[in-house]
Amino acid sequence: MPIVELKKEILSPVEKVYEILNDYLALPKWNIVVTEISQLEPKKYFLKTNVGDITNIEVENVPNEKMTSIQEGSPMQKIGYIFEPKGNTTVVTLWAEFELEDQRNVMEMAGDLFLKSLKVYSDYISAGGNPEEYKKSFGKINKA
Repeated sequence: MPIVELKKEILSPVEKVYEILNDYLALPKWNIVVTEISQLEPKKYFLKTNVGDITNIEVENVPNEKMTSIQEGSPMQKIGYIFEPKGNTTVVTLWAEFELEDQRNVMEMAGDLFLKSLKVYSDYISAGGNPEEYKKSFGKINKA
């Protein structure tokens, strides 16, 4: 199965980046693709996205180190994050397994948008921004 791997340095400590990614119910607030989310059971979430409906099932969660989920209904069949703390910043590696090699470019674009969404939101929070006042914007995310 093909795998894509992307990295992005986030200007937040690892604990903050992990906290953001571990709060699944907050995904619609900052993730440019997710519009709604509901928890089906522990570690299982139903996501409405602008590319279709996805069921995300967490299969691994090591705080501040790594997270892995299986995704049903998504071309990204398995997705994970690896956190590398670098002082007050964190390098986040996003990796995803997908079915067909000819999907690679789309998977890389999707992963890049996700990491940019995370970076913009993390930077906003680290700068003292109020999560309740955050407005996700494709323009800001695309420039990140």
